Amino acid sequence: MEQNFSLIYQTSFENDSFLELQKYCTELTTKRPDKIFQSPNFSSIPEKLLVSVIQNDNLQMSVVQIWERVLKWGHAQNPELSSDPTSLSKEDFNTLKNTLQQIIPLIKFYSLTSKEFTEKVLPYKKILPKELYKDLLKKFLLSDADSNLKNCDSKIISAQHAELISKWIDRLEFNDNIKNPPEFKLLFRGSRDGFTTNKFHETCDGQLRTVTIVKVKDSNEILGGYNPKAWAWDSVENDGFGYYSTTKDSFIFSFKKNDRIENYVLSRVIDKKKAVYNGNRNYGPSFGENDLDIWRWENECLCKKYSYENPIRETNDRFFIEECEVFQIVNG
Repeated sequence: MEQNFSLIYQTSFENDSFLELQKYCTELTTKRPDKIFQSPNFSSIPEKLLVSVIQNDNLQMSVVQIWERVLKWGHAQNPELSSDPTSLSKEDFNTLKNTLQQIIPLIKFYSLTSKEFTEKVLPYKKILPKELYKDLLKKFLLSDADSNLKNCDSKIISAQHAELISKWIDRLEFNDNIKNPPEFKLLFRGSRDGFTTNKFHETCDGQLRTVTIVKVKDSNEILGGYNPKAWAWDSVENDGFGYYSTTKDSFIFSFKKNDRIENYVLSRVIDKKKAVYNGNRNYGPSFGENDLDIWRWENECLCKKYSYENPIRETNDRFFIEECEVFQIVNG
């Protein structure tokens, strides 16, 4: 059924007696959309199915991979067109543009790197809506020319995410330029060092100005927080507020993976005396009074608004993470 999914999918909606089959197809597109993209019959799937797959937030493919598959699908609908964009005429581009006009707005181009945009999207600029193309050109060719972010060795975020986080640290606006871009020095990575609180404290205790970033398991959510003070579970200041470090400069945040970089939630501390929790070695990096706690209750995590101005998740449910990174911010 999976090898012939396009046929099965279309057949299931031809008759109401195939409700179980419809249910199977719907669940497959939701839980395993890669089955569709990697199907031998991918080029023959209907546009409606392609749109539903692209709109799935849990799609386990990069934006550039999605774009490449969309182009392949578009060419398959017009087999007379060359696959080499340099040999396409104006009429050819218009044909491809008309085929993909409902799909292109769904592609999250803003999450691409400059290299991916230059190599994979620019050759097809004539099929993009004019305003979208202008915005992308400004983002990737102009703003990146002003950015010298020295280093961000992350498996979770892009250089654009790191640049934005750097602006938040300096209390700059989204479109402001960074005069002295910092280095994101990797201190801890769960998949490299081990997903344990002991390893976190071993590598991060005593380190000032750190950014914690986590990828939520089975989700497209990226969560994180900035701690200008040191992680030091056994030597924190105690101002009558338990084992909390006091600061007015910490913040927590969230992104949606593969979404536009400007679609974020930034939440600065409002109860500065409970900005960062350092009271238990069995906890990982923890911000506020449960506003963002990594590794509690046998590796479960919690994110619920208390000490920071905005909730950064749409739910208060506990969750697990598939990756955790802690960087020290080193000034340029």
